[in-house]
Amino acid sequence: MSAAPVVSLQGIATRFGSNIVHERLDLDVEAGEIVALVGGSGSGKTTLLRHIIGLTRPSSGSVRLFGEGLQDGPMRTRMARQRRFGVLFQHGALFSALSVGENIAFPLRELDIATDAEVRDLIALKLAMVEMAPEHAHLMPAELSGGMVKRAALARALALEPELLLLDEPTAGLDPDRSASFVELIRSLHRQLGLTVVLVTHDVDTLAALASKIAVLADRRIVSFAPMEDTLQVDHPFIQRFFRGEHGRRALRRNGLA
Repeated sequence: MSAAPVVSLQGIATRFGSNIVHERLDLDVEAGEIVALVGGSGSGKTTLLRHIIGLTRPSSGSVRLFGEGLQDGPMRTRMARQRRFGVLFQHGALFSALSVGENIAFPLRELDIATDAEVRDLIALKLAMVEMAPEHAHLMPAELSGGMVKRAALARALALEPELLLLDEPTAGLDPDRSASFVELIRSLHRQLGLTVVLVTHDVDTLAALASKIAVLADRRIVSFAPMEDTLQVDHPFIQRFFRGEHGRRALRRNGLA
């Protein structure tokens, strides 16, 4: 018997008053995949990510993680399921009043699953995983560059050793060099830790370098779910605008896909 998808969305509908964002949307993400969600403004990319992690609920349809309904079971079961995924929000969402180390330690202390000595060791380990030095643990978020904020937030997302990593615009606001470095870090962590990754992005360079499959949101549903090479062949207006516009063509040329 094959393993259940790590993420399974079936018949998702999302409505905000009279505004219908998703309608009959289906998506399965298998273990080990790096799936990128792309779509135009208002297509519901981040909303879909929020459904996956349980911050919001769809109007109808089902969200399943690791073969289980997201809201199934008693509180202890749901909490155990939530520990299996980590989230990097678009702007890092670090607690501004806590140091980098305290931010990384927050989920560990919240769940009371490690001693103080173990927490200190885990902070150092997670910082090393995202290529930050031990002394960075003592810095406050306001003292970090944009790229360092992303890395510190990624370290926190990895604190509980998740199997699934969700990223909302991971390279937004980074210059090309820092963006490429961060993409390489995610790719390395995916390989080393055996992660499944779902990310929202509008950056074609990130898509080309990272995604094993691209899920294109348009017309309130997933209109294409395929590797980059196959996605480029889909005759849909949004796909043609997104990838064949000036910015998209330049990015594809840089990545040898034009």
